[in-house]
Amino acid sequence: KNPFLEDALLRGYLRRHLPQEVTRSDLCAFGERVANEVDRWGRECELTPPQLIHFDPWGNRVDHIVTSPAWKRMKDLSAQEGLVAIGYERPFGEWSRVYQMSKLYIFSPSSGLFTCPLAMTDGAAKVLQSIGVSWPVDEAYSRLTTRRPEWFWTSGQWMTERQGGSDVASGTETVAVPQSDGSYKLHGFKWFTSATDADMTLTLARVQDRTGATTPGSRGLSLFYAEVSRDEGGRLRGIEVQRLKDKLGTRQMPTAELLLDGLPLSDEGRGVASIANMLTITRIHNSISAAAAMRRVVQLARDYASRRTAFGKLLKDHPLHMQTLARMEVQTRGAFLLVMDVCRLLGREESGMATQFDRYLLRLLTPVVKLYTGKQAVAVVSEGLESFGGQGYIEDTGLPGLLRDAQVLSIWEGTTNVLSLDVLRCVARSSGMVLHAFFTHAKVRSASSVSSLGPAVTAVDRALSELETFVQVAAKREASYLELAARDLAYSLACIYTGALLIDHACWKGASQSDAYAALRWCEQDLCPVVSKQARGCYDPSAPPLDSALVCDRPQMNY
Repeated sequence: KNPFLEDALLRGYLRRHLPQEVTRSDLCAFGERVANEVDRWGRECELTPPQLIHFDPWGNRVDHIVTSPAWKRMKDLSAQEGLVAIGYERPFGEWSRVYQMSKLYIFSPSSGLFTCPLAMTDGAAKVLQSIGVSWPVDEAYSRLTTRRPEWFWTSGQWMTERQGGSDVASGTETVAVPQSDGSYKLHGFKWFTSATDADMTLTLARVQDRTGATTPGSRGLSLFYAEVSRDEGGRLRGIEVQRLKDKLGTRQMPTAELLLDGLPLSDEGRGVASIANMLTITRIHNSISAAAAMRRVVQLARDYASRRTAFGKLLKDHPLHMQTLARMEVQTRGAFLLVMDVCRLLGREESGMATQFDRYLLRLLTPVVKLYTGKQAVAVVSEGLESFGGQGYIEDTGLPGLLRDAQVLSIWEGTTNVLSLDVLRCVARSSGMVLHAFFTHAKVRSASSVSSLGPAVTAVDRALSELETFVQVAAKREASYLELAARDLAYSLACIYTGALLIDHACWKGASQSDAYAALRWCEQDLCPVVSKQARGCYDPSAPPLDSALVCDRPQMNY
């Protein structure tokens, strides 16, 4: 059914923060289109994955990536609906990002993974905007942010090389060779390029000097803009597509290995620091997709529970089954409020209304929301498939694809451990100010005089106090101590802040009984696992060698 009308939390959140009738009518109409039209396109993208044609009938190298007609319709729809443009038109000021991401939240589960190129398109537009929209990227920026389908471009993101992973500083071997006219040409190999059918891309390379030498490490990296084009014979300029990647999920989207052999560039590269803006955007998009996947599987499971009879009654009349769905719902609500608050902070920053504390909080919560919702999505979607019994495992229901696609959410744009270490970096680089902002905001959000929410308020207050004590103790220990605690620290930040957001949402005048119940249920869990693990000695110096010995334990070979 219409995913906007079916989502009580989304409608309540927007009624509270963005009550304009035009947003409600637009999202309602878009929800109808998603339910009645777009969802079929998404299924077509799943059943008709992209194919690579290396040669034409006459033996000429062409490297055509053939996608389904539905994939092309998704691109037109994305422009028409302003799925990128809204973030740059800013029709509702500081709330424009919330409005944009609400549309993407509705679109994502039915999009056939077209939200992935949209994330990179949005990220590329943000980078171009941040460095100044002038020649030669002014036309590209216009195309990335337009609502006209015939003018709209998508962007790729070509960062990962053979060495793979998030360590681009040591893993990037591609070189940018200066040309006599002041331009550059790229030479190298990109191991994993998302949305390879894009019209342009941002990519990393090392600039060669006149002797052919390059500077190692992140200091030697530059971010380049390149258009993807073909010559008169139909051959890609400076690019050979080696093969499409055979992935667990996200099969709807073309991902390829590329040999760059003279890819032309028209401008000198920007420093690798330029990537920061792009990562903020793509990680938020990733989090929206995670929350949306959870919402979709909960909606499906809820509907199924009202139809499926087992052991003499409908599933919805089995208390244990509904308890399980309720736990999924609590996770979904928490994920939604967490990601929407990060969208709110982004909107405030972009509209010039952010305080310094807002900026600190955005920097801290961006990796936190991405890593936490990615893990939540895999768990909730898996539980959702189980709620269908055997049918959740059958391909022609479309359900297994939800789980395959969810798995990428904890991997793309930084794994859980990589992002946990990023949290530590932003704490260190801000001299702890990001945590000061966190504690301040969380205490304000969790303050409530509603007596029924007392247990939740007490739980968040206690967790905040415990976390403050942990931070003070950890600051006096070796750096390795906090590094070992990084993952649990990030989880604690997510759990506590989400609890505060649920309490805050349950206190507004339009809140429902379910809003209050969700806050209470969320706060029943261990909100500060980093303190619980600390008490058990998990970060003591003796722990790492024991962990390694456990992992590497092998049987003795006695013959």
